[in-house]
Amino acid sequence: MSNRHSAPAIYIQLKNRVTVPRGRDVLLRDVAHLITEPEWREPLYSLLLLQPKSSDGNLILIDLLTVIPRIHELLPGADIQPIGEGRTIVQIEGPAEARKPSMALFVLVWLLLFFGSALTIMNFHADVSMLEVQIRIVEMLTGRRDEHPYMFQIAYSLGIGFGMVIFFNHLFKKKWNEEPTPLEVEMFLYQKNIDHYVVNEEYSKMKTRRDDQTGPEEEGS
Repeated sequence: MSNRHSAPAIYIQLKNRVTVPRGRDVLLRDVAHLITEPEWREPLYSLLLLQPKSSDGNLILIDLLTVIPRIHELLPGADIQPIGEGRTIVQIEGPAEARKPSMALFVLVWLLLFFGSALTIMNFHADVSMLEVQIRIVEMLTGRRDEHPYMFQIAYSLGIGFGMVIFFNHLFKKKWNEEPTPLEVEMFLYQKNIDHYVVNEEYSKMKTRRDDQTGPEEEGS
């Protein structure tokens, strides 16, 4: 029984991305999920991993290879079983980043998107001669030529709006089903690419720091 307590099995899964308030230390509970014996859970979760400095920036990479030695300092000989990804991205968030959005900025962005989308649709219709196509369709349906098929154009405009609502699966805060919208999928892929880039950049910085530290030692030897 004493042998089991001296070297417990620890299953650790690092989170993909976490947010920590600026000025607060990063503990193991912030970046990982643990499965272990109850008596070791709280000491492990309270383990200090990092004290962020202003020079570290707002994105910090924590690798499993730096977490395992900290755990072994607390529990020598512990059997650590990693699960999933071997790193997590810590985003340091300050008070300025939690400020309320400006209503004037929201209205400005909304107007830019609205008129930009309208101009894009109108330019597309002009390129494909949509007016002539609509006149031709009305002539085929009714047998007479109407140079201003307003009823058809109104129905067509409403159809575009309705089709966009169905395609994006979103109307204001209401969703028609649980499927992600195309915009949500694109935002997910964008965030995933950003995380991948940050991981590569942080590993490159870590390698550069290791090379700088080992360089003078090799020259002295």
